[in-house]
Amino acid sequence: MEKQASTTTSSLPLKGVGGSLSSLPLKGVGGSLISLQTLKKVFRTKEIDTWALREVSLEVKEGEFVAIMGPSGCGKSTLLNIMGLLDVPTGGTYMLGGKDVSQLNDTERTKLRRGTIGFVFQSFNLIDELSVYENVELPLLYMGLPARERKERVMQVLDRLAMSHRRKHFPAQLSGGQQQRVAIARAVVSNPKLILADEPTGNLDSTNSKEVMDLLCQMHEQGTTIVMVTHSQHDASFADRIVELYDGQIVQHAEL
Repeated sequence: MEKQASTTTSSLPLKGVGGSLSSLPLKGVGGSLISLQTLKKVFRTKEIDTWALREVSLEVKEGEFVAIMGPSGCGKSTLLNIMGLLDVPTGGTYMLGGKDVSQLNDTERTKLRRGTIGFVFQSFNLIDELSVYENVELPLLYMGLPARERKERVMQVLDRLAMSHRRKHFPAQLSGGQQQRVAIARAVVSNPKLILADEPTGNLDSTNSKEVMDLLCQMHEQGTTIVMVTHSQHDASFADRIVELYDGQIVQHAEL
């Protein structure tokens, strides 16, 4: 399996100015950053209950790179949304860094996400009206950091991702690979302990896909925990472990 990352880009993730900014200490129990126990998710309407997740139990250790695979509609993105505190489970327990986060309210989940979890999406999710610099700066604004520290962090990550020369450009002026690099910069600028990537190469050609996977591997080598949803067996081969979902249940674990 291909596991070696390119060394052409400077090491990631960023070392924070003035230390870590995580909103949560993230001291995992027994080395586990994420612990899911019999997690359930049901989408209910008046006519029918649709089960997205059925008693999913999963441990992700600190510093581990886990790929989640499975057919469309099997619950991969739902699971990632719950891990990222974008949704709550219907039942079961979600422990993040030793803290039960299963039933936090919206305000509590939003506060906890800041500086703790970075997201990389297939569709980049950049704001068209903001420049590259402003897109990357946005998480730091939400965290309330002073302007000087924001500038140091943004320029540091843009330099390391070879995008500082594009800092005044807007997303529409960038290639797909460059947009995903900006999205990764935005994900790591707060120095999170956990990166969640949902089909990060899904809209990219093979050259840009390799670049994105190289960047994720560098973050992994620097100790960042990564959980990635993918349909690509090639991309999954970079992970430490593959978890396969089918009809909302884990059907296989494979160590690489």
